[in-house]
Amino acid sequence: MSASVKKVVLAYSGGLDTSVILRWLQESYRCEVVTFTADLGQGEELEPARQKAEMMGVERIFIEDLREEFVRDFVFPMMRANALYEGCYLLGTSIARPLIAKRLVEIAAETGADAVAHGATGKGNDQVRFELSAYALNPRIRVIAPWREWDLNARERLIAYAEERQIPIPRGKHGTPPYSTDANLLHISYEGLALEDPWVEPDEDMFTRTVAPEKAPDEPGYVVVGFEKGDAVSVDGERLSPAALLTRLNAIAGAHGIGRLDLVENRFVGMKSRGVYETPGGTLLLAAHRGIESITLDRGAAHLKDELMPRYAELIYNGFWYAPERLMLQAAIDRSQEDVVGEVRLKLYKGSVQVVGRRSPKSLYSKDYATFEADTVYDQKDAEGFIKLNALRLRIAGLARD
Repeated sequence: MSASVKKVVLAYSGGLDTSVILRWLQESYRCEVVTFTADLGQGEELEPARQKAEMMGVERIFIEDLREEFVRDFVFPMMRANALYEGCYLLGTSIARPLIAKRLVEIAAETGADAVAHGATGKGNDQVRFELSAYALNPRIRVIAPWREWDLNARERLIAYAEERQIPIPRGKHGTPPYSTDANLLHISYEGLALEDPWVEPDEDMFTRTVAPEKAPDEPGYVVVGFEKGDAVSVDGERLSPAALLTRLNAIAGAHGIGRLDLVENRFVGMKSRGVYETPGGTLLLAAHRGIESITLDRGAAHLKDELMPRYAELIYNGFWYAPERLMLQAAIDRSQEDVVGEVRLKLYKGSVQVVGRRSPKSLYSKDYATFEADTVYDQKDAEGFIKLNALRLRIAGLARD
């Protein structure tokens, strides 16, 4: 520890971990602590966090509604890339961290703080995401990660520490849940404890944003998503702000049991981890975006995007949102989206989503060329030379084997 820290900005939720961290920073570093609580659409009342911070002697408290910025500047750019980590994870936790880190660094500059602090553990990905983002935005900032410094490495020790110092411990109606969660407007995740055995199916009572698919309506539902320059702008013809649109899609998809994922993923820090996710609106956005791209993107651009996507998704997962390579890929992706405009109709039924309609004023689909009926624009005889030229190297290789 260093006595040189005079003021630190803490990413603060008001829960057990960050409440203990707040007091630990005050005692261990003898410094002023500024708290920052972000509303990213996690669905929790944030005023209790303010009240607890005040009770613990914090003078400067920042509580900010970042939902629109989160969806507009972080979720939507990621959706333009159709980003999926390891083929299925919609990166709900990963994409929130660079925004939180950005505001931590900005508040540190506003308040004259010389350090920021977070509550991520030394075994997870979030410590990497927070700190890579912070250092990219302010290479001179100091980052304090209590979980890598203290000896309070068990929940019982955290509770004992809190009780000794009369720190209120949040307790739910049903006690401590048998897993850890992270939530924002894009998703909610569940990890640890009861979920650590990858053979054991999650308890149905755990899910909060989606009904069980088998309990979803027996009749399919339909929704139309409108796009401009690759971003969703409307639902069933109604224009909505980014956060309002995602909120609407979350409700629609959740009612049909859409958006659940049970995944064993490869963490950046080296271990495998089992996570269960609910991303209802994001699942619809991905399907709709790929649907509108199917008629507006040139084949070469579409296929190149699909080649770039795994690398792009990995950069976000690993915490490199502000890295030059992510920005470079984003520029290419955004260039591809200029004519991605139109509407997609989705069919929703018991946990599944299917594209059943797409239209666009910039459509590259031509019925005149694609029809199986007689046409005047395509000479089928041209295919013979096309095939022979593409087969030439294969035929030469075959002759060489004779």
